[in-house]
Amino acid sequence: MPRLQKSCALNAVPFTKVALEDNFWACRLQINHKYTVPAIYRKCKETGRIGAFLLHDSSGTGSKVHPFWDSDVAKWIEAASYSLAVHPDPELESLIDDVIDKIASVQQEDGYLNTYYTVAEPEYRWKKLAFGHELYCAGHLIEAAVAHYQTTGKTKFLDVIRRYADYIDSVFGSGKRNGYPGHPEIELALVKLYRLTGEKRYLNLSKFFLDRRGQSPSVFKSEMGNLPFEHTKFYRRFFNTGENFNTQYCQDHLPVREQVEAVGHAVRAMYLYFGMADVAVETEDDELFAACKRLWKDITKKRMYVTGGIGSSTDNEGFTHPYDLPNRSAYAETCAAIGLVFFAHRMLQLAPDSRYADVMERALYNGVISGVSLDGEKFFYDNPLESRGDHHRQEWFDCACCPPNIARLMASVGGYVYSQAESDAYVHLYVQGTGELQVGGQKVLLRQKTDYPWNGRIKISVEPEQATMFGLNLRIPGWSRKVEIRVNGESIDVNVNSKKGYSRIEREWKSGDTVEIIFPMPIERIAANPAVRKDIGHVVLQRGPIIYCLEECDQEVSPSQIVLPIDADLQIEFDEELLGGVALITGVAKALDTSDWHDELYRNTAIKMKPCKITAVPYYTWDNRSPGEMRVWIRSL
Repeated sequence: MPRLQKSCALNAVPFTKVALEDNFWACRLQINHKYTVPAIYRKCKETGRIGAFLLHDSSGTGSKVHPFWDSDVAKWIEAASYSLAVHPDPELESLIDDVIDKIASVQQEDGYLNTYYTVAEPEYRWKKLAFGHELYCAGHLIEAAVAHYQTTGKTKFLDVIRRYADYIDSVFGSGKRNGYPGHPEIELALVKLYRLTGEKRYLNLSKFFLDRRGQSPSVFKSEMGNLPFEHTKFYRRFFNTGENFNTQYCQDHLPVREQVEAVGHAVRAMYLYFGMADVAVETEDDELFAACKRLWKDITKKRMYVTGGIGSSTDNEGFTHPYDLPNRSAYAETCAAIGLVFFAHRMLQLAPDSRYADVMERALYNGVISGVSLDGEKFFYDNPLESRGDHHRQEWFDCACCPPNIARLMASVGGYVYSQAESDAYVHLYVQGTGELQVGGQKVLLRQKTDYPWNGRIKISVEPEQATMFGLNLRIPGWSRKVEIRVNGESIDVNVNSKKGYSRIEREWKSGDTVEIIFPMPIERIAANPAVRKDIGHVVLQRGPIIYCLEECDQEVSPSQIVLPIDADLQIEFDEELLGGVALITGVAKALDTSDWHDELYRNTAIKMKPCKITAVPYYTWDNRSPGEMRVWIRSL
């Protein structure tokens, strides 16, 4: 088995080196900058999140400071910084600087920085690690500071947060306090800080937090026993506090290198696994990387929705048992899908394999962007795959982790398109625009022209500074059944590594060379593993990376009454005016004929069917028009 070596890992091309110029993502980045980022700022201000940095328990809003408020503001800074890098905006930059000034003004003498535990519960500093979000908030502040410095070059925020990180390092670690976060996040953030600064203490602290998780006795068990009952009663539903104390909710049930199943809170799990992958590559830890691969397989083979959503249960906001994927009650938190994108992208850099990119694409085009309305100002917290018409996006939430999370991902989505290595360039996603890579010791510009995801034709112009030999690796999506590749107009053999899923074309590339890729995009009917009981006898319509659904406003009857014959003729129609411009699936299916049932509840009779026209729209667009029923899984016969 090959060993994990840091020198063999890919480097993702930063989003600042990628310009998106298509009709799909580019407009979303513009909406994110123009509407989403300002809307989140307004809500953070109206609800007291920004005012909390004035260190008042109630910031003139009637709202009490929450343990996780700092993280919402931090994610907004990260999103706004990323957006600023692509869309220069002096007014936005001034807002960011003002918020950073407020954050810096409340840092304690020892470096500590958390509004909730400074104002509301100073006596419980570091005493509620399981559920207090203290280290979680610190992690998001670190990520925000790294992002702000990388995109603006300003050092004030980074200096403040490094001082906080140094303080945390003085508290936790070998020979110091034993502890780790109930909500993982700081682990991955510390690795980002290490990569930026070169300070190895941050990497060592991240590794310490990972190594201590799952040990016996559990730090969280001790906390639950030491805190007053009123502080823990809400969380006791997640824990059996008897002899069989179980901390699966926090992924604290086993040491991380021994974990084999994804359990507990889905967002916590994703951030943990992301951190594990980062530490694995930085320390060349094969055992840790093997655990990441086991957990990845468990998620994507047994616990992932067809939309790329994860976390099926509202009770724990996370995982239950294998193949438990209900549709109407699906939780599928937006943050969890975002976390899966993060995890997939990190795994893709460590072990280039299209299976990681396939999941990353599936989540991005379906389970992630469904989380924000087309106008950029309303959000889903959970993303069910079936609705009776009573589930709608909201402007904000008491627990508002999802809005700024999706904003920061949207603003930086260009960073998921390409990777680079010493003698190889990788194209993971097909998006019109340009990417500036460093390959073979020189700059190589890749220029994509495509109408993906609506069309499977892609033309890539390769523009190195001078003629040079390197491998161009083109991802062959898992949904693709056939592909044609032409180099400078001549068809070539598509040599795809069956385990890696990329077609590698090695040659001496010179400016003006072109590669054309043609993926046919037929409409496909996707079935679920029979172990997924809710989906037996149902299919999903998919075309390319896009998952479709039926909305009531487009149908002649309720979507619940529609049955799709296996031989139904389906067509694609592109509507430039509808839902921002989408490819629709239309055709004739069958519907239950209910005309003569009247008020009978049961009767002995054959079920009658009648023809009905259907129109399916991309899942990510649902609930942007009139309220009504929605279904992803359609009855089939």
